[in-house]
Amino acid sequence: MKSNDRHGGELAYRNETFLDSDEARPLRILAEYLEPMQVFHRERIRDTIVFFGSARLTAKGPLVQYYDAARELARLITVWSKSLPSQAHQYVVCSGGGGGIMEAANRGASEAGGKTIGLNIGLPHEQKPNPYITRGLTFEFHYFFMRKLWFAHLARALVVFPGGFGTLDELMEILTLMQTKKIERQIPVVLYGSSYWNEIINFDALARHGMIDREDLALFQFADDPAVALGLLQSGITTELDTKTPSVAHSCRASG
Repeated sequence: MKSNDRHGGELAYRNETFLDSDEARPLRILAEYLEPMQVFHRERIRDTIVFFGSARLTAKGPLVQYYDAARELARLITVWSKSLPSQAHQYVVCSGGGGGIMEAANRGASEAGGKTIGLNIGLPHEQKPNPYITRGLTFEFHYFFMRKLWFAHLARALVVFPGGFGTLDELMEILTLMQTKKIERQIPVVLYGSSYWNEIINFDALARHGMIDREDLALFQFADDPAVALGLLQSGITTELDTKTPSVAHSCRASG
């Protein structure tokens, strides 16, 4: 019989060697789904407005205008959210939890006296939770795809500030989910900083070459002012009567 490291009938769910093993990977993945769900249910959070953007845009850097704009927009969103007649915490600002635009978003929401979420990811460099996230609403993820699920699962709107590979990855994934109808609800997407985005991505060329439909360009809008961005978000959000957390995707059954 092959020997093992167990002693005295240790409970499997307290065996750290097992929990860190390849065989227990499904348990770790499930934990990154169930633990945030428990917290959001306890805190009555069911609607978020997600901010994406670079961790490299600081409060004193060369592109400080974007940091300041993210901070102000998050403040405006939170003030508006707190004025709504609901027992749940609606339209809570949610970021990736790190510095830069993420910090600015959490900072603005915190300054307005609202709850604010940080979905952090363990990385070798740059990514550490910022101090403006509401206590108890900092989540540390190991799996990128589970973190992405929680960005999409509760999102009622998305604001994307200038960023690099990570920001582009998150933006394109949400747009793809919307394009393919894997997200059932309407999610307004605002790209903040039109000059940046039109330089980085030639959206019109994608449509001209037939890589996307011309109608897909309506999946997002541009803004260059926090008040304008707030107005776009408010007009684009569809109030859902269902009190349950909606599914990210729905099943499509083939005919025939």
